[in-house]
Amino acid sequence: QTRVVKEDELQAMNPPKFDMIEDMAMLTHLNEASVLYNLKRRYSHWMIYTYSGLFCVTINPYKWLPVYTAPVVAAYKGKRRSEAPPHIYSIADNAYNDMLRNRENQSMLITGESGAGKTVNTKRVIQYFAIVAALGDAPGKKLGTLEDQIIEANPAMEAFGNAKTIRNDNSSRFGKFIRIHFGPSGKLASADIDIYLLEKSRVIFQQPKERSYHIYYQILSGKKPELQDMLLLSLNPYDYHFCSQGVTTVDNLDDGEELMATDHAMDILGFSNDEKYGSYKIVGAIMHFGNMKFKQKQREEQAEADGTESADKAAYLMGISSADLIKGLLHPRVKVGNEYVTKGQNVEQVVYAVGALAKATYDRMFKWLVTRINKTLDTKLARQFFIGVLDIAGFEIFDFNSFEQLCINFTNEKLQQFFNHHMFVLEQEEYKKEGIEWVFIDFGLDLQACIDLIEKPLGILSILEEECMFPKASDMSFKAKLYDNHIGKSPNFQK
Repeated sequence: QTRVVKEDELQAMNPPKFDMIEDMAMLTHLNEASVLYNLKRRYSHWMIYTYSGLFCVTINPYKWLPVYTAPVVAAYKGKRRSEAPPHIYSIADNAYNDMLRNRENQSMLITGESGAGKTVNTKRVIQYFAIVAALGDAPGKKLGTLEDQIIEANPAMEAFGNAKTIRNDNSSRFGKFIRIHFGPSGKLASADIDIYLLEKSRVIFQQPKERSYHIYYQILSGKKPELQDMLLLSLNPYDYHFCSQGVTTVDNLDDGEELMATDHAMDILGFSNDEKYGSYKIVGAIMHFGNMKFKQKQREEQAEADGTESADKAAYLMGISSADLIKGLLHPRVKVGNEYVTKGQNVEQVVYAVGALAKATYDRMFKWLVTRINKTLDTKLARQFFIGVLDIAGFEIFDFNSFEQLCINFTNEKLQQFFNHHMFVLEQEEYKKEGIEWVFIDFGLDLQACIDLIEKPLGILSILEEECMFPKASDMSFKAKLYDNHIGKSPNFQK
């Protein structure tokens, strides 16, 4: 096949000695084609890590590679970057040694689109610190060591916070910032986790070819039969509307085995049986929420329950009265001024209320789970410095994008802006040190127009917040305000 290209589209090729080079900053001709070609050549030989100046580029191999074993960890411990092939362990080791040498906290930003491998690499970084800075087992300790607990925090959070999306079978639907604290001697002292932006809409709605959170399907796998009796559930996901609007299985993923891993992780983290089964009960209650039925009263604007079986099961699992639950949904108490009044609801309003309650309940349960994990990881040992690892949900564009996905994409955009700007500034400092004459252009601010459109006063989020305050606001009134403020005024805003 012959393709004719214009001369100005041609770019210089690098000499053969640069083939599969480990640091692309060394290329004689640094252009997009050269970068992509080098990454492709290395990837074809399963070299998934490549340096590019100050940072490390990773390509997801979508298969297990033997590059994370204990001997590999040992090979990178205390080594300078130039002494071993590119690897996430080298980045982690440099951060660890910079912390000890400079007596300063360090942070690692792991960024990329959904499915790029951010969460896996975050786990590898944590595994590295857990091995090189291990405290060792405390004698007579019943639970796992601190190293074990830090590593097991991931499967516990992933069960409740990860899901299959169109682009990624194990997509993190929340962001997390993990701080690994070290004592004065550089040994592990403790850890804590902050979470952001859990995608609550997934609790009640999934697109075709997607799933809700893994924990639903783990519970319904039948691997722990006692859960079916305890949670009053069948084993068929399609019996539960809130978790069966997309697919219910994932290729090459055994939900039963994953349930055992989740259960084991919670045991290692010191969860009591009441705490562990309490979490499962809330997940079960939310499944029953999705099956509650309502109908309109004749000649009235008021809804009523159409059977109470699902409400009875949900209320039982949450330890509340079924009658109170139904009453709260059908006749909620609303504060007006200093008084409470009871207001009626039609069927549509009640269905919205059930969805809102399910989302809020799941969100609070997830936050409680992370708080409980932090309680275990807080050892009260002396801590001096920390290394922070940021792993956020990846950038994705769907046919139908949730509000949470807008927030996730916006966060990615801001982080990419910070990353680009920071890297250009650091590179400029390198040039100054080497005495290179250089006209500085900061491409790191190229994303500002899009960021302003979303976050500035009278931006998308500001207008949305304002519309939420108006009783008669609708999707159409929100859209009209966006058009009035941004059509023809914001380059990134189009119909």
